[in-house]
Amino acid sequence: MRIAYHLDEHVNPRIAEALRLHGVSVTTTVDADLRTADDTAQLRFAHSEQRVLVTQDSDFLHLAKTFPDHASIVFIKGGRHTVSEIVRWLLLVYEVLTPEEMGNRIEYL
Repeated sequence: MRIAYHLDEHVNPRIAEALRLHGVSVTTTVDADLRTADDTAQLRFAHSEQRVLVTQDSDFLHLAKTFPDHASIVFIKGGRHTVSEIVRWLLLVYEVLTPEEMGNRIEYL
């Protein structure tokens, strides 16, 4: 089984497009019809779908403490990386880690 991602609304949608071109399973807030949903709903969706939540919203770091059994989170510090850098890093994670290895972790980019 491979890692699947869920990108919250703060993540550039071009990242989802690029990952899909590489065969990675990706959902976005819009795809999942969660555009007006709160952060808790996003985190629960990612967990229920066993997807790694990719976000630039630091609120998810606090929520992870409340929901310790989350699928995992990749936190991208805003403004520090280009779309291609983020895609390359997410592809690396996809290639070298399993969902079990990512489970309940927070990775920082």
